[in-house]
Amino acid sequence: MTLFDDREQADRHDAPLAVRMRPRSVAEVVGQQAALAEGSPLRSLLTGGDRGAVSVILWGPPGTGKTTLATLVSRESGRVFTELSAVTAGVKDVRAVIEEARDRLRMQQQGTVLFVDEVHRFSKSQQDALLPAVENGWVTLIAATTENPSFSVIAPLLSRSIVVTLQPLSDADIESVLRRAVSHDRGLAGAVSVNDEAIDFLVRISSGDARRGLTALDAASAGVGPGGVVDLETVESAVQHAAVRYDKDGDQHYDVISGFIKSVRGSDPDAALHYLARMLEAGEDPRFVARRLMILASEDIGMAEPSVLQTATAAAQAVAMIGMPEARIILAHATVHAALAPKSNAVYRGIDAAIADVRSGRIGTVPMHLRDAHYPGAAALGHGQEYIYPHDVPGGVAEAEYLPEVLRGAQYYLPTDHGAEARWGEIARRLADRRNGRIGETDSATDS
Repeated sequence: MTLFDDREQADRHDAPLAVRMRPRSVAEVVGQQAALAEGSPLRSLLTGGDRGAVSVILWGPPGTGKTTLATLVSRESGRVFTELSAVTAGVKDVRAVIEEARDRLRMQQQGTVLFVDEVHRFSKSQQDALLPAVENGWVTLIAATTENPSFSVIAPLLSRSIVVTLQPLSDADIESVLRRAVSHDRGLAGAVSVNDEAIDFLVRISSGDARRGLTALDAASAGVGPGGVVDLETVESAVQHAAVRYDKDGDQHYDVISGFIKSVRGSDPDAALHYLARMLEAGEDPRFVARRLMILASEDIGMAEPSVLQTATAAAQAVAMIGMPEARIILAHATVHAALAPKSNAVYRGIDAAIADVRSGRIGTVPMHLRDAHYPGAAALGHGQEYIYPHDVPGGVAEAEYLPEVLRGAQYYLPTDHGAEARWGEIARRLADRRNGRIGETDSATDS
């Protein structure tokens, strides 16, 4: 889409309300005060100052004005606006746009704003193709992304650009946008009225996304006609279902699953179910949630309640067989079980401590009495000699050293006194004492 196409669509009376209300000057931009502060890169681009040729990466959630800001830079600075979508454009398209921009700059002394939407979806080779144009100033690149650029944009392109973080619009910002749309000539031009209850609801379902609020208002106003009143019931009927803002490939994905895991770890089943609902309503793969529950069952609960791993594993299998929407009940079952269970990370800490010793070189050799003795010549080497078969001694625990000499006395599994681990931990301690000869032969190692 070119800038001309964008203006033409915005001028059509039948264009979507969100398009018609897109700001046409900096004065109409709501929110983003920090990004547009005097002396900021964006302000310099808009005013054509000394930093007017800098390239910018706009990072923020949907509906915060990334596309709007890019078009404003083009309009205010007199540059030609060219847009590439990372979803449809290939390396050939990128190079063609750059070649055209370079010719325009050389022959007409006119700059180009190259807007790349969803730049995080560009492959490395596509992002590499942008580098010469950015480095030589053939284009002013404005790239938009909902993902952290530190992880989604290649380092050479990142180092040649300034990252500008855009914040979700506040409730007051959204309300301002909605009320302006009701009265503005480009909006509803006062053809309908919207009561405060409806505005409050529209603000709430917008979740900081102005485009979502305007789209809902557009649908609601169409349902009442000229002279009508948009009330709460009208908006609810038009919207039917408030979509949850959640980018399965972006930061929202990681933030919500993090909230879910930490709520379960914190033993708050209500918060855990809230985040589970947000993921499922946004279309998250239920198998992903099930996998995370299986990991959590061992990492955060472990021997404090071993049955949670069984529940999580069964849930994963059931989810794979049944699918949505019924899978929501199974995942909720596993989530509540995990949230209410006593917590321990002793198993997690134990294996990581053991791995740390191995990686640092604290390995040693396997004790002779533990080595494989089932091949010809093993006996001559002393393999397996003096090995005590545990089943042949009272209590089934033999006095023996199982760790390599260099690790003798090392303790990796340090049980807590939480839930079932208190019992299992006592058993583990008694077993260790028995192996090391610290309790009598007649004392049963399995006493709890």
